[in-house]
Amino acid sequence: MSGSFLLLIYINMNIINISTTKRVDLVNITSQVQKVVSESSVNEGIVTVFVPHTTCGITINEGADPDVVRDIRYQLEKLIPYQQGYKHMEGNSDSHIKTCIVGSSENIIIKDGQLVLGTWQSIFLCDFDGSRNRKVYIKIIG
Repeated sequence: MSGSFLLLIYINMNIINISTTKRVDLVNITSQVQKVVSESSVNEGIVTVFVPHTTCGITINEGADPDVVRDIRYQLEKLIPYQQGYKHMEGNSDSHIKTCIVGSSENIIIKDGQLVLGTWQSIFLCDFDGSRNRKVYIKIIG
């Protein structure tokens, strides 16, 4: 193979702050993530959305019907109830367990400067130990 080429990769990191209002709160952050992507001018790439908290996660799910969020919250609380004799002294073991199930990050494809999400999909910050102010790291590679 002869010749050479130049490959330029754009890498950017942003932090957004999200305030939650309930102990278990799922906040749709899709528009904030899209804003960061749009401001980056990246047309093709990937964005990682990450929370550096042990009682807070990130997920992608339906954002059109608020009953879906209510059902997710209800079932997680039913499966992993608050204060059920856990040993962790801070009293928020259920929050740690819920975060293990949900996970702390999501990767989303960027195409034509837009997040590639299904028609009904949205990105949610899932706070299981609120109300709090949470940091969300948004890393774009394109």
